[in-house]
Amino acid sequence: MRTCKEKAAEWGISERTVTYLCNNDRIPGAVKEGKSWKIPDNAERPADKRVKSVNDREPETAAEKKVLPIGISDYIRAQSEYYYVDKTLLIQEFLDKKPLVSLFTRPRRFGKTLNMDMLRVFFEISEEDTSVYFRDKAIWQCGEEYKKHQGQYPVIFLTLKDVKFDSWKATIDKIRGLLQAEFGRHLELLESDKLADYEKDSFSRILDGKANEVELTSSLENLSRLLCRHYGKAPIIIIDEYDTPIQEGYTKDFYDEITGFMRNFFSGAFKDNRNLSYGFLTGILRIAQESIFSGLNNLTVNSVMDEDYDRFFGFTREEVGQLMDYYGFSEKETELKEWYDGYLFGGVEIYNPWSVINYIAKGCIPQAYWVNTGKNEVLEDVLKVATEDITEKLYALLQGQRVVARIDQNVVYRSLSEDPANIYSLLLVAGYLKAPRRELQSDGAYLCEVSIPNMEIAAVYKGEILSHLLQIGAITRSTANMIAESLYTNDLKKLQKAITEYMDKSISFYDTGAEGFYHGLILGLVALMDNHYKIKSNREAGDGRYDIGLIPRKNKYPGIIMELKWKSGLSEEALAALSREALTQIDKKRYMTEMHCEGVERILKLGIAFSGKNVEIEAEI
Repeated sequence: MRTCKEKAAEWGISERTVTYLCNNDRIPGAVKEGKSWKIPDNAERPADKRVKSVNDREPETAAEKKVLPIGISDYIRAQSEYYYVDKTLLIQEFLDKKPLVSLFTRPRRFGKTLNMDMLRVFFEISEEDTSVYFRDKAIWQCGEEYKKHQGQYPVIFLTLKDVKFDSWKATIDKIRGLLQAEFGRHLELLESDKLADYEKDSFSRILDGKANEVELTSSLENLSRLLCRHYGKAPIIIIDEYDTPIQEGYTKDFYDEITGFMRNFFSGAFKDNRNLSYGFLTGILRIAQESIFSGLNNLTVNSVMDEDYDRFFGFTREEVGQLMDYYGFSEKETELKEWYDGYLFGGVEIYNPWSVINYIAKGCIPQAYWVNTGKNEVLEDVLKVATEDITEKLYALLQGQRVVARIDQNVVYRSLSEDPANIYSLLLVAGYLKAPRRELQSDGAYLCEVSIPNMEIAAVYKGEILSHLLQIGAITRSTANMIAESLYTNDLKKLQKAITEYMDKSISFYDTGAEGFYHGLILGLVALMDNHYKIKSNREAGDGRYDIGLIPRKNKYPGIIMELKWKSGLSEEALAALSREALTQIDKKRYMTEMHCEGVERILKLGIAFSGKNVEIEAEI
């Protein structure tokens, strides 16, 4: 066994570097005896960490066809071992435009982290020839003016996508650990003869995890200065999913702490930093109102509304066609399109990449794969603050309609409580809406027609609505199951009982007698009845206008017509009479005419009467 000092002499690096490598389990077989490390005689110097796979795992056995990259955000691994959709022309577009600092805002799981790792591998200086990872890619065919940038810059790379904790202490501890790991990728600085000892000592405080919060806020600025001094070239700084800890701070009540930290953290890295070649950030939202980027006038924002870089996050129609051909599922393209297409980024139609690869990997079984990749806090917050107008528009969206909304891309999460109308902006940037038509306004906002992108997102809406109803106690799981089972078995009496129970529960949780109650009722039924019905309200039929009609999408399900009446201060007997009056009106006004014209013969008629918190339902099958 050798000492750290002996191995340092053998490998031509400092003793401090060898000690760091031992502390971080980078030298196999090293054991600690007291305060010193002992290293096997035949131990080899650890490889350069600046370009290696994030996972550092052994390659998997190659299959006849490359496997799909589910959850792979490591560029080297993705392009060599998996089916890789080539997005390297992002590099060309960036080098053509040369913005100093770029922010890409896209929904989660749309390839942001993989693209940022691709940029890291392309630009980063390395002992390894990393051009081999690009020679068969589109960027290598673009000419020498692009290839000359490959492997020429020191790179600082941080991904904050896993900074999801319940407290500020845990959050800052995680950020400290991420910085420690990133500093550990640049151990060459400890050997540099261009840095002073005090600078190496400061560097070592981050390496050892001893830096306080103030030192952490200036860590990116300091690291960029040291890298610039060592290499004689300013580094590229990449921050992936910058807003994940900010969102957690909002939901977990340490918002002021995280925004205060990030303001200083980013300011040192990107604002007036002479030691910066280029900066890249990704996230879901642009947190401009919180002054996270205060004074950062060199920031170029690329959102879902912008045409720049619109092809590089998510899959295009052509890329999906090639993918389906490769795996032999071309006949499933129509179904895949209905479920996972429909996003509009700039001027390009985009498929959800996470859902597409999961759909193919599961043998083309359509499910809401995207919803399982993270929380849907945006929809949860929307349902909590939804006004009557918003509830009505959500109902229209679920029916496949478009609604007009003002979209402000600078909106933040806490603005929901200030103005619930901001929900459409949040839903759009987070991937829950698309904007087929939009018109830029003088204040920088857009006036848009928005709609739900596809069947997967419609399923997400319905799932969140049902979850909301269960959470507030407006419905029980047994009632929800009863509705689903009665539809499946075509048991109309059981369906009548389930709807009666649903109405009885719901009446206690909505503003009775107000129009908003009826729309809340409709929205709940959409969630409970899944995709079985087209739900319409206040439609002309026969000799009048019915209140609510549920028209089955398949003939095996019954139609449902509801006539609702409300009066205050009614006795139990008078309320029952009012429900019978409502039921009689359905026949008298011939409300069934529309459904009969569509071939629906079996119709469940419900006369529903309200008075205060009391409800009475008269039914006829």
